[in-house]
This record gives sequence, C-alpha cells and structure tokens, in this order.
Amino acid sequence: FSPSQYDRFESYRRHALPKQAVRKVIQQTLGYQASQPVAQIIAGFSKVFVGEIVEQAREIQMRRGETGPLSPDHLREAYRAYQQETGRVGAARPLRAKKHFVR
Repeated sequence: FSPSQYDRFESYRRHALPKQAVRKVIQQTLGYQASQPVAQIIAGFSKVFVGEIVEQAREIQMRRGETGPLSPDHLREAYRAYQQETGRVGAARPLRAKKHFVR
C-alpha cells in the first residue's frame, strides 16, 4: 500500500455502519424486522460495496488527472462502471443471467 492507501484502509477498518440504522433501512425496504445478525451481515456487504465504489472513483479521478476529494461526478461514474461490469446492482438477477427454471 502507498501511505495514502494505507490511511484509507485503516479508516475503512475502523468504521462500521450503525446496525440500528441498517435495521431501520431493512424494515422500511422489506417491511419486516430483521434480526441483529442479519443487520450485521447486510452492513458488512454494504461496507464492501461502498469500498469498491470509492476505490473505483479514486481510479477515475487519477485517470482524469484530478486531485483532492472525490466529487459526486467521480462517484456517479464509478457506479456506472460498476453496473456495466457486474450487471444491474440491486436486481434479483443480473442482466446477463441464464434462466434456469423455465417451463
């Protein structure tokens, strides 16, 4: 790691999404009360997702030759690139998925 990457990594390790806030989002989205372990798992996956978007945004910023804090434009471009790479984010099935159980 470069010194700036190491600082970002240490910051990433120290922080976590608040479990109560995650439980509230699950409640509002799915309409049922999630247990604490489920909220912890969702918070972990969310943290990884945010980390991937931020790293991709940093790469976009470097490619453009820009410095300083990330802008919303960097994050939008990173999210768009992530969607192109992995399929629709948040979808039950990716865009290029095969249909397995079809009559």
